[in-house]
Amino acid sequence: MSTHKEEGISALNQDFSKYDQVKKDQTYHLSESKDEQFDDVTKVKTCDMSQFFDGGEAGKDAFTNELGEAMEHLGFVVLEGHGVDADLYRQAEEKVTEFFETTTLEERMKYLAQREGSVNQGYFPMKETTIIHPDLVEGWVFCRRAFNLDHDANFKEEDFWPRPGFEPFFRKIVLAHEALIKPVMQSILRYLGCDTTLYDQKFTGTNFGFRLNYYPVMTETDLHSGGGRMLGHEDVDFFTILPAQSVDGLQVLNRENMKWIRLTPPEGSIILNTGDYMQRITNDRLPSTTHRVGRPTQQSMYGRPRISIPMAVYVWEEEILEVLPGLGQPKYEPISGIKFHTRITSKYYGDDYAVEDQSK
Repeated sequence: MSTHKEEGISALNQDFSKYDQVKKDQTYHLSESKDEQFDDVTKVKTCDMSQFFDGGEAGKDAFTNELGEAMEHLGFVVLEGHGVDADLYRQAEEKVTEFFETTTLEERMKYLAQREGSVNQGYFPMKETTIIHPDLVEGWVFCRRAFNLDHDANFKEEDFWPRPGFEPFFRKIVLAHEALIKPVMQSILRYLGCDTTLYDQKFTGTNFGFRLNYYPVMTETDLHSGGGRMLGHEDVDFFTILPAQSVDGLQVLNRENMKWIRLTPPEGSIILNTGDYMQRITNDRLPSTTHRVGRPTQQSMYGRPRISIPMAVYVWEEEILEVLPGLGQPKYEPISGIKFHTRITSKYYGDDYAVEDQSK
Protein backbone atom coordinates (compact mmCIF):
# COMPACT_ATOMS: atom_id res chain seq x y z
CA MET A 1 0.00 0.00 0.00
CA SER A 2 1.39 3.40 -0.94
CA THR A 3 2.03 6.19 1.53
CA HIS A 4 -0.57 8.23 -0.33
CA LYS A 5 -3.21 5.60 0.38
CA GLU A 6 -2.08 5.15 3.97
CA GLU A 7 -2.78 8.85 4.42
CA GLY A 8 -6.18 8.28 2.82
CA ILE A 9 -7.21 6.02 5.69
CA SER A 10 -7.15 8.98 8.08
CA ALA A 11 -8.19 11.58 5.48
CA LEU A 12 -11.35 13.68 5.56
CA ASN A 13 -13.60 14.23 2.56
CA GLN A 14 -12.95 17.96 2.80
CA ASP A 15 -9.28 17.30 2.00
CA PHE A 16 -10.50 16.78 -1.58
CA SER A 17 -13.20 19.47 -1.73
CA LYS A 18 -11.52 21.29 -4.62
CA TYR A 19 -12.86 18.58 -6.93
CA ASP A 20 -16.50 18.97 -5.90
CA GLN A 21 -18.88 20.45 -8.46
CA VAL A 22 -21.76 20.88 -6.00
CA LYS A 23 -21.86 22.27 -2.48
CA LYS A 24 -20.99 19.74 0.23
CA ASP A 25 -20.74 21.02 3.80
CA GLN A 26 -20.57 17.65 5.56
CA THR A 27 -17.22 16.52 6.97
CA TYR A 28 -16.42 12.86 7.58
CA HIS A 29 -13.54 10.37 7.56
CA LEU A 30 -13.14 8.36 4.37
CA SER A 31 -12.67 5.26 6.53
CA GLU A 32 -14.81 4.18 9.46
CA SER A 33 -12.99 5.47 12.55
CA LYS A 34 -13.09 4.23 16.13
CA ASP A 35 -15.07 7.21 17.40
CA GLU A 36 -17.88 7.00 14.81
CA GLN A 37 -21.45 7.44 16.01
CA PHE A 38 -24.31 5.41 14.62
CA ASP A 39 -27.97 6.33 14.26
CA ASP A 40 -30.10 3.37 15.31
CA VAL A 41 -33.33 5.39 15.36
CA THR A 42 -33.70 6.92 11.88
CA LYS A 43 -35.12 4.53 9.32
CA VAL A 44 -34.67 4.79 5.56
CA LYS A 45 -38.16 5.11 4.08
CA THR A 46 -39.65 2.27 2.04
CA CYS A 47 -41.73 3.29 -1.01
CA ASP A 48 -44.02 1.01 -2.97
CA MET A 49 -43.35 1.58 -6.66
CA SER A 50 -46.40 -0.44 -7.69
CA GLN A 51 -48.37 2.70 -6.83
CA PHE A 52 -46.74 4.40 -9.80
CA PHE A 53 -47.30 1.48 -12.15
CA ASP A 54 -50.78 0.32 -11.11
CA GLY A 55 -52.38 3.07 -9.03
CA GLY A 56 -53.43 5.58 -11.67
CA GLU A 57 -52.91 9.29 -11.09
CA ALA A 58 -53.65 8.96 -7.37
CA GLY A 59 -51.04 6.24 -7.08
CA LYS A 60 -48.49 8.32 -8.98
CA ASP A 61 -49.15 11.24 -6.65
CA ALA A 62 -48.74 9.07 -3.56
CA PHE A 63 -45.50 7.50 -4.79
CA THR A 64 -44.17 10.88 -5.94
CA ASN A 65 -44.70 12.48 -2.55
CA GLU A 66 -43.19 9.57 -0.62
CA LEU A 67 -40.17 9.32 -2.91
CA GLY A 68 -39.58 13.06 -3.13
CA GLU A 69 -39.79 13.67 0.61
CA ALA A 70 -37.38 10.80 1.31
CA MET A 71 -34.93 12.02 -1.33
CA GLU A 72 -35.06 15.58 -0.05
CA HIS A 73 -34.67 14.57 3.59
CA LEU A 74 -32.11 11.77 3.49
CA GLY A 75 -31.32 11.06 -0.15
CA PHE A 76 -31.85 7.31 0.26
CA VAL A 77 -34.99 5.23 -0.14
CA VAL A 78 -35.86 1.53 -0.33
CA LEU A 79 -38.07 0.54 -3.28
CA GLU A 80 -40.48 -2.36 -3.21
CA GLY A 81 -43.08 -3.23 -5.85
CA HIS A 82 -40.55 -2.39 -8.58
CA GLY A 83 -41.36 -5.46 -10.65
CA VAL A 84 -37.86 -6.98 -10.88
CA ASP A 85 -37.79 -10.68 -10.02
CA ALA A 86 -35.94 -11.21 -6.72
CA ASP A 87 -34.62 -14.52 -8.06
CA LEU A 88 -32.68 -12.58 -10.69
CA TYR A 89 -30.80 -10.83 -7.89
CA ARG A 90 -30.08 -14.13 -6.13
CA GLN A 91 -28.67 -15.51 -9.37
CA ALA A 92 -26.63 -12.32 -9.80
CA GLU A 93 -24.77 -12.90 -6.53
CA GLU A 94 -23.79 -16.35 -7.77
CA LYS A 95 -22.76 -14.97 -11.16
CA VAL A 96 -20.60 -12.21 -9.66
CA THR A 97 -18.89 -14.75 -7.43
CA GLU A 98 -18.28 -16.98 -10.43
CA PHE A 99 -17.06 -13.98 -12.45
CA PHE A 100 -14.31 -13.10 -9.96
CA GLU A 101 -13.46 -16.55 -8.63
CA THR A 102 -13.15 -18.41 -11.94
CA THR A 103 -11.21 -15.78 -13.89
CA THR A 104 -7.51 -15.32 -13.21
CA LEU A 105 -5.94 -12.03 -12.20
CA GLU A 106 -4.01 -12.15 -15.46
CA GLU A 107 -7.27 -12.38 -17.41
CA ARG A 108 -8.82 -9.52 -15.44
CA MET A 109 -5.78 -7.25 -15.79
CA LYS A 110 -6.19 -7.29 -19.57
CA TYR A 111 -9.31 -5.18 -18.96
CA LEU A 112 -7.75 -2.72 -16.53
CA ALA A 113 -10.03 0.32 -16.22
CA GLN A 114 -9.55 3.27 -18.53
CA ARG A 115 -11.64 6.30 -19.38
CA GLU A 116 -14.21 5.79 -22.13
CA GLY A 117 -16.04 9.07 -22.64
CA SER A 118 -16.52 10.31 -19.09
CA VAL A 119 -16.59 6.98 -17.25
CA ASN A 120 -13.66 4.87 -16.07
CA GLN A 121 -14.70 1.52 -17.49
CA GLY A 122 -13.15 -1.88 -16.83
CA TYR A 123 -11.45 -3.77 -14.01
CA PHE A 124 -10.35 -2.28 -10.68
CA PRO A 125 -8.00 -4.56 -8.69
CA MET A 126 -8.15 -4.95 -4.92
CA LYS A 127 -7.32 -1.64 -3.17
CA GLU A 128 -7.22 0.16 -6.53
CA THR A 129 -10.76 1.57 -6.79
CA THR A 130 -9.27 5.03 -6.26
CA ILE A 131 -5.83 6.59 -5.83
CA ILE A 132 -6.79 8.08 -2.47
CA HIS A 133 -8.00 5.11 -0.43
CA PRO A 134 -7.25 1.34 -0.26
CA ASP A 135 -10.79 -0.03 -0.63
CA LEU A 136 -11.04 -3.73 0.22
CA VAL A 137 -12.94 -4.62 -2.94
CA GLU A 138 -12.44 -5.75 -6.50
CA GLY A 139 -14.72 -4.04 -8.98
CA TRP A 140 -15.60 -3.96 -12.65
CA VAL A 141 -17.53 -1.14 -14.33
CA PHE A 142 -19.52 -1.76 -17.50
CA CYS A 143 -21.10 1.16 -19.35
CA ARG A 144 -23.81 0.97 -21.97
CA ARG A 145 -21.10 0.33 -24.57
CA ALA A 146 -20.36 -3.04 -22.89
CA PHE A 147 -23.84 -4.44 -23.49
CA ASN A 148 -25.39 -5.36 -26.81
CA LEU A 149 -28.54 -3.44 -25.95
CA ASP A 150 -29.05 -1.97 -29.40
CA HIS A 151 -28.19 -5.10 -31.41
CA ASP A 152 -25.11 -3.51 -32.93
CA ALA A 153 -23.61 -5.70 -35.66
CA ASN A 154 -20.13 -4.49 -34.65
CA PHE A 155 -20.51 -5.39 -30.97
CA LYS A 156 -17.86 -7.83 -29.73
CA GLU A 157 -18.42 -9.40 -26.33
CA GLU A 158 -14.71 -10.09 -25.86
CA ASP A 159 -13.92 -6.36 -26.06
CA PHE A 160 -15.48 -5.91 -22.63
CA TRP A 161 -15.90 -9.32 -21.00
CA PRO A 162 -13.15 -11.84 -20.08
CA ARG A 163 -15.36 -14.89 -20.62
CA PRO A 164 -18.43 -15.52 -22.81
CA GLY A 165 -21.85 -15.88 -21.23
CA PHE A 166 -21.69 -13.17 -18.57
CA GLU A 167 -22.89 -10.32 -20.78
CA PRO A 168 -26.24 -11.96 -21.69
CA PHE A 169 -27.02 -12.63 -18.02
CA PHE A 170 -26.16 -9.19 -16.69
CA ARG A 171 -27.91 -7.60 -19.66
CA LYS A 172 -31.17 -8.93 -18.18
CA ILE A 173 -30.58 -6.91 -15.01
CA VAL A 174 -29.52 -3.82 -16.93
CA LEU A 175 -32.71 -3.97 -19.00
CA ALA A 176 -34.84 -4.47 -15.89
CA HIS A 177 -33.21 -1.46 -14.22
CA GLU A 178 -33.37 0.62 -17.39
CA ALA A 179 -37.16 0.25 -17.28
CA LEU A 180 -37.15 2.00 -13.88
CA ILE A 181 -35.11 5.05 -14.90
CA LYS A 182 -37.87 7.15 -16.48
CA PRO A 183 -40.52 6.33 -13.83
CA VAL A 184 -38.10 7.38 -11.07
CA MET A 185 -37.08 10.58 -12.87
CA GLN A 186 -40.65 11.42 -13.80
CA SER A 187 -41.66 11.04 -10.16
CA ILE A 188 -38.84 13.30 -8.98
CA LEU A 189 -39.73 15.95 -11.56
CA ARG A 190 -43.38 15.68 -10.56
CA TYR A 191 -42.42 16.23 -6.91
CA LEU A 192 -40.42 19.31 -7.86
CA GLY A 193 -43.30 20.76 -9.87
CA CYS A 194 -41.49 20.40 -13.21
CA ASP A 195 -42.59 18.98 -16.54
CA THR A 196 -42.39 15.24 -15.92
CA THR A 197 -41.15 14.57 -19.47
CA LEU A 198 -38.13 16.91 -19.32
CA TYR A 199 -35.64 14.03 -19.16
CA ASP A 200 -37.51 11.43 -21.21
CA GLN A 201 -35.41 12.05 -24.30
CA LYS A 202 -32.12 12.34 -22.40
CA PHE A 203 -32.87 9.05 -20.61
CA THR A 204 -33.77 7.16 -23.79
CA GLY A 205 -30.82 4.86 -24.39
CA THR A 206 -28.78 6.83 -21.87
CA ASN A 207 -25.37 5.92 -20.52
CA PHE A 208 -24.83 4.28 -17.13
CA GLY A 209 -22.19 2.61 -15.02
CA PHE A 210 -23.12 -0.94 -14.02
CA ARG A 211 -20.63 -2.14 -11.44
CA LEU A 212 -19.87 -5.63 -10.18
CA ASN A 213 -18.39 -5.41 -6.68
CA TYR A 214 -16.70 -8.41 -5.08
CA TYR A 215 -15.66 -7.89 -1.46
CA PRO A 216 -13.54 -10.91 -0.45
CA VAL A 217 -13.79 -12.64 2.90
CA MET A 218 -12.40 -10.31 5.57
CA THR A 219 -9.09 -11.49 7.00
CA GLU A 220 -7.57 -10.44 10.32
CA THR A 221 -5.18 -8.23 8.36
CA ASP A 222 -8.12 -6.55 6.62
CA LEU A 223 -9.96 -6.02 9.89
CA HIS A 224 -6.99 -4.21 11.41
CA SER A 225 -5.86 -2.33 8.29
CA GLY A 226 -8.18 0.61 8.86
CA GLY A 227 -8.99 0.63 5.15
CA GLY A 228 -12.66 -0.26 5.21
CA ARG A 229 -14.49 -2.03 2.39
CA MET A 230 -15.36 1.15 0.46
CA LEU A 231 -14.54 4.74 1.31
CA GLY A 232 -17.15 7.30 2.28
CA HIS A 233 -18.31 9.11 -0.85
CA GLU A 234 -21.18 10.60 -2.79
CA ASP A 235 -22.18 9.13 -6.15
CA VAL A 236 -21.50 11.24 -9.24
CA ASP A 237 -24.76 10.31 -10.98
CA PHE A 238 -28.44 11.31 -11.02
CA PHE A 239 -29.34 8.28 -8.92
CA THR A 240 -28.07 4.78 -8.24
CA ILE A 241 -30.17 1.62 -8.48
CA LEU A 242 -28.76 -0.92 -6.02
CA PRO A 243 -30.39 -4.30 -5.28
CA ALA A 244 -30.32 -5.27 -1.60
CA GLN A 245 -27.33 -7.42 -0.68
CA SER A 246 -27.31 -10.64 1.33
CA VAL A 247 -24.27 -9.46 3.33
CA ASP A 248 -24.79 -6.07 4.95
CA GLY A 249 -22.32 -3.22 5.39
CA LEU A 250 -23.88 -0.22 3.63
CA GLN A 251 -23.92 2.86 5.87
CA VAL A 252 -25.67 6.17 5.09
CA LEU A 253 -24.71 9.51 6.65
CA ASN A 254 -27.60 11.35 8.29
CA ARG A 255 -26.60 14.97 7.70
CA GLU A 256 -28.98 16.20 10.42
CA ASN A 257 -27.03 14.56 13.26
CA MET A 258 -23.84 13.45 11.40
CA LYS A 259 -24.39 9.86 12.51
CA TRP A 260 -24.27 6.79 10.26
CA ILE A 261 -27.35 4.70 9.56
CA ARG A 262 -26.75 0.99 8.97
CA LEU A 263 -28.96 -0.01 6.09
CA THR A 264 -30.37 -3.56 6.00
CA PRO A 265 -33.19 -3.62 3.42
CA PRO A 266 -35.29 -6.73 2.77
CA GLU A 267 -34.31 -9.28 0.14
CA GLY A 268 -35.52 -8.39 -3.33
CA SER A 269 -35.83 -4.68 -2.63
CA ILE A 270 -33.87 -1.92 -4.34
CA ILE A 271 -31.92 0.85 -2.63
CA LEU A 272 -32.14 4.17 -4.48
CA ASN A 273 -29.99 7.21 -3.74
CA THR A 274 -29.33 10.60 -5.29
CA GLY A 275 -25.96 11.77 -6.62
CA ASP A 276 -24.07 14.86 -7.77
CA TYR A 277 -25.87 15.23 -11.12
CA MET A 278 -29.18 15.38 -9.25
CA GLN A 279 -27.96 17.92 -6.71
CA ARG A 280 -26.66 20.10 -9.55
CA ILE A 281 -29.90 20.20 -11.57
CA THR A 282 -32.12 20.59 -8.48
CA ASN A 283 -30.16 23.59 -7.22
CA ASP A 284 -29.14 21.70 -4.05
CA ARG A 285 -32.72 20.73 -3.17
CA LEU A 286 -32.05 17.00 -3.56
CA PRO A 287 -28.59 16.49 -2.09
CA SER A 288 -25.98 13.98 -3.14
CA THR A 289 -25.91 11.68 -0.14
CA THR A 290 -22.84 10.30 1.61
CA HIS A 291 -22.45 6.56 2.12
CA ARG A 292 -19.77 3.90 2.53
CA VAL A 293 -19.35 0.16 3.04
CA GLY A 294 -18.09 -1.02 6.41
CA ARG A 295 -17.75 -4.41 8.01
CA PRO A 296 -20.91 -6.48 8.52
CA THR A 297 -22.82 -6.00 11.76
CA GLN A 298 -22.67 -9.73 12.51
CA GLN A 299 -19.25 -11.34 12.89
CA SER A 300 -20.59 -14.55 11.35
CA MET A 301 -20.76 -12.68 8.01
CA TYR A 302 -17.02 -11.95 7.98
CA GLY A 303 -16.41 -15.34 6.40
CA ARG A 304 -18.66 -14.66 3.40
CA PRO A 305 -17.78 -12.52 0.38
CA ARG A 306 -20.03 -9.50 -0.10
CA ILE A 307 -21.54 -8.88 -3.54
CA SER A 308 -23.20 -5.74 -4.85
CA ILE A 309 -24.32 -4.64 -8.33
CA PRO A 310 -25.05 -0.89 -8.33
CA MET A 311 -26.17 0.80 -11.55
CA ALA A 312 -25.36 4.51 -11.71
CA VAL A 313 -27.54 6.53 -14.10
CA TYR A 314 -25.79 9.18 -16.22
CA VAL A 315 -26.43 11.09 -19.43
CA TRP A 316 -24.19 11.04 -22.47
CA GLU A 317 -21.10 13.23 -22.40
CA GLU A 318 -22.37 15.97 -24.71
CA GLU A 319 -25.57 16.60 -22.74
CA ILE A 320 -25.78 19.87 -20.83
CA LEU A 321 -26.61 19.86 -17.12
CA GLU A 322 -28.50 22.94 -15.98
CA VAL A 323 -30.70 23.85 -13.05
CA LEU A 324 -34.32 22.85 -13.56
CA PRO A 325 -36.88 25.62 -14.09
CA GLY A 326 -38.82 26.92 -11.10
CA LEU A 327 -36.19 26.08 -8.47
CA GLY A 328 -35.01 29.60 -7.74
CA GLN A 329 -32.00 31.55 -8.89
CA PRO A 330 -29.54 28.98 -10.30
CA LYS A 331 -26.50 28.43 -8.09
CA TYR A 332 -24.69 26.59 -10.87
CA GLU A 333 -23.82 27.45 -14.45
CA PRO A 334 -24.76 25.04 -17.27
CA ILE A 335 -22.02 22.46 -17.83
CA SER A 336 -21.46 19.53 -20.17
CA GLY A 337 -21.73 16.03 -18.81
CA ILE A 338 -18.10 15.21 -19.58
CA LYS A 339 -16.74 18.33 -17.85
CA PHE A 340 -18.90 17.79 -14.79
CA HIS A 341 -18.23 14.08 -14.46
CA THR A 342 -14.48 14.07 -15.04
CA ARG A 343 -13.79 17.12 -12.89
CA ILE A 344 -15.31 15.31 -9.92
CA THR A 345 -13.81 11.90 -10.55
CA SER A 346 -10.32 13.24 -11.16
CA LYS A 347 -9.95 13.14 -7.37
CA TYR A 348 -10.17 9.34 -7.67
CA TYR A 349 -8.08 8.88 -10.83
CA GLY A 350 -5.67 11.86 -11.00
CA ASP A 351 -5.84 15.45 -12.14
CA ASP A 352 -5.18 14.55 -15.77
CA TYR A 353 -8.45 12.61 -15.86
CA ALA A 354 -10.50 15.82 -16.16
CA VAL A 355 -11.39 16.88 -19.72
CA GLU A 356 -13.06 20.00 -21.07
CA ASP A 357 -14.94 18.72 -24.09
CA GLN A 358 -16.09 15.62 -25.90
CA SER A 359 -13.25 15.67 -28.43
CA LYS A 360 -10.63 14.73 -25.82
